[in-house]
Amino acid sequence: MSEWTTADIPPQTGKLAVVTGATGGLGYETSLELARAGAEVILTGRNEAKGRAALERIRHEVPGARVRFEMLDLASLKSISRASAHLLADGAPVDILVNNAGVMMLPQHEKTIDGFERQFGTNYLGHFALTAQLLPLLQKSAAPRVVNLSSLAHRRGKIAFDNLQGERAYKAWPAYEQSKLAMLMFALELQRRSDANGWGLMSNAAHPGFARTDLIANGPGTSGMFAMLSRMLSRFLSHSAAEGALPTLLAATAPEARGAAYYGPKGFQELIGPPSEARIFPQAADAAVSAKLWDVSVKLTGAHWPEKA
Repeated sequence: MSEWTTADIPPQTGKLAVVTGATGGLGYETSLELARAGAEVILTGRNEAKGRAALERIRHEVPGARVRFEMLDLASLKSISRASAHLLADGAPVDILVNNAGVMMLPQHEKTIDGFERQFGTNYLGHFALTAQLLPLLQKSAAPRVVNLSSLAHRRGKIAFDNLQGERAYKAWPAYEQSKLAMLMFALELQRRSDANGWGLMSNAAHPGFARTDLIANGPGTSGMFAMLSRMLSRFLSHSAAEGALPTLLAATAPEARGAAYYGPKGFQELIGPPSEARIFPQAADAAVSAKLWDVSVKLTGAHWPEKA
């Protein structure tokens, strides 16, 4: 695949995209470029003031952009149901769903309002529930795509069914790895189930490499060994949030993008560089574990997935 840039995004006029965590970082850059390509974009986030500011920035960059904001806290099943109900009431087909929002390496064990470990709940379970609730609108699209944001951290991840919520022991980095592994496994399993049940989805995943966003500052913070190492590495092996969003944009729009594929930077260790296919580590491709994770996630979230279209 040649070096793919935003200039390669096909016209998106007439399409509706929903992007989670869209008020800053990767989600904002993804929303901006989708709007620039002509899509109507619903930016979602849990902070209304940041949402308004993001809309103003996009409208300044893209005069006439069709963008709006929807309150959505992925750490709350009630908030997910409320936002989904608004979209379902509108009834417009959703052509692109980008499951981007996330938190990283929270130093202390925190729980969502529903009792989930916050990283697993926000990064994965919230998106699992949201995608299920928006499935009727995705199915109304002629060619719907669902893009899950994973991470290089999936490579060392493990789905600890006996410690999903950190109830037995909580460690910040393994919890983050698990959540991002779960997101990649969800993308692959969603494609399997779509194919089996006739849902008509293209489900794939992307990761940004090492992109300069507020994710670290909002998680482990700006002090400590991890933050110090991140600052040192960022001088040589990081790229901008706009560059980090390119694999997501490729997965969401490119004609050559495929279901059950994974996209990321093709430079050194997939940390930087133009987007290309990324390496899926073996545990992410384990269909048996993915199926078990799906069943557990249904029980935890109450999500409904139809057996047949």
